[in-house]
This record gives sequence, structure tokens and C-alpha cells, in this order.
Amino acid sequence: MSLESSITFFAALFIFAITPGPGVFAILARALVSGSRSCLSLCFGMAVSDVVYLILACFGLSTIAENYGTVFTIIRFAGAGYLIYLGWKMWVTEVNVTLQQEHSHSGLLAGFCQGFLISASNPKVILFYIAFLPTFMDLTVLSSGDIVLAACLAITALMLGLMLVAVSAASAKKVFRSESAMKGLNRSAGGIMAGAGIYLASNS
Repeated sequence: MSLESSITFFAALFIFAITPGPGVFAILARALVSGSRSCLSLCFGMAVSDVVYLILACFGLSTIAENYGTVFTIIRFAGAGYLIYLGWKMWVTEVNVTLQQEHSHSGLLAGFCQGFLISASNPKVILFYIAFLPTFMDLTVLSSGDIVLAACLAITALMLGLMLVAVSAASAKKVFRSESAMKGLNRSAGGIMAGAGIYLASNS
């Protein structure tokens, strides 16, 4: 990965991390009740699960790119369409800001496992990475170093984004209970997601 691609990849994953979804709502619920520190292991579990999906996507797409050029082209166009669809869904979906509060203070391992399962149980995560990676990497020449770099960038960006949600929620409870604020975040992320899909399609 080039320096420019690495920076863009990092920024895109940071935005992905703060996009409203099951993981973000779980963090909001815990942060609003127990504070931001209680979310650390939860966020780490989510980030590790995402990185596992990222690595699986890297190996799978690399193999396809090397051996099945036509199939890979189809996957790229399908991925572009999927990103545009996700952006549209984020833009039009109504936001539900009702948070289920958690009153128990689970341990670090329990928090990690909960976070890991939240992301791992969502098959859309790996679909997102399959659609996402070709925008930033030339998968026909993907090396082990590229995968390690992508994994390190991903876990750093995801942890920063998720913990930003936790810290912000703990210090600005009224904002994160506002439907208009969450809708604005959804639409901003949706626009970026759709833009990534259009970029991927135009460069296929």
C-alpha cells in the first residue's frame, strides 16, 4: 500500500467505525450508563473481529484476483453496487435512538467476547470488506506485508473511532440521545459510503 492509500484507508475505516449500527449502539448504551472506560474491552473485541474478517477478505480476494480475472472484475462491480446500496440504506433508514441500558459491569474478557460476537455475528461485515478492499489495494500483487499493514491500520482506526463514540457519549449524553444528530451522522456516512462505491465502479 502506498502512503496515500494507507492514509485514505485509515480515514475510511475510522468513519466506518463511528457509523451507527449494532456495535455503535451497544457502545452508546454502555457508555451512557457505565462511562467510557467500561467500553474499552467491548471496542477491542469488535475491532479484533473486524480485523479477522479483513484478513479473510484479503486472502480470498487475492486468490481470486490472481487466478480468475473475470470473476474478480464481477466481484469488484458487485462490491461497488453493495457500497452504494449501503450508502442509500444509511441515508433513508430511520434512526432508533432507544438504547437498552446495561447495569452490570462485566469483566474484561466478557466485554471482549461480547464485542467480538457483535461483529462476528454480522455477515455484512465481511461483505463490506470484500467490497471495500479493492478501492485501496492492488490485490493482484498483495503481499504479507500489505496484509499486516492493513490489519494494523484497521485495528488502530477502529479502536480510535469506537472509543471516540464511547467518550463522546459519556460526556455528551443529550447529543447522542438526539434523533437529528444520529440522522445527520447516518447521512454523512452514507454519502461517503456511496461515494466509495462510485469510485470503485469507475476505476474497475
